[in-house]
Amino acid sequence: MPEPVAEKMTDQVVLDGPDDTVAAGERLAGAVRETAREGAVIYLRGDLGAGKTTFARGFLAGFGHRGRVPSPTYTLVEPYEFEGFTVYHIDLYRLADPSEVDELGVAELDEPGVILLIEWPERGVGRIQTPDVELTLEVREAGRALRRAGFTPVGARVLAHKII
Repeated sequence: MPEPVAEKMTDQVVLDGPDDTVAAGERLAGAVRETAREGAVIYLRGDLGAGKTTFARGFLAGFGHRGRVPSPTYTLVEPYEFEGFTVYHIDLYRLADPSEVDELGVAELDEPGVILLIEWPERGVGRIQTPDVELTLEVREAGRALRRAGFTPVGARVLAHKII
């Protein structure tokens, strides 16, 4: 388990549209890059249509992924291999009970060189790793609000980077 920080750190930015959401994801990847070999757990929270998968597309593009990034709503886990680390894009939306996370093997993915990008983490409460960073996307009249919170030393280092 990650070492907790003394105090949760948070900030919020406004995203004007999908392009800003992708750009924020790309910048977060740049911030996570320095900790990629250590590993990281990132929660993506927000209602349906808030832009979680759009953000994930930008995040993966920030590491150099140029292919399609489907929502893992049906596959539940999509791995993306990069030089020296792997990003697992996980979507827990379809889970009826948190115990179903055990069948996905998410707990076994908690190791150096693994970044977990988890959509709908509340569906896996008590069964998934504590986040280093938690991102919450919220639909506003004009665009989206993105709130970031860091819970560990890794999260604090990531939050030190401006993403938009």
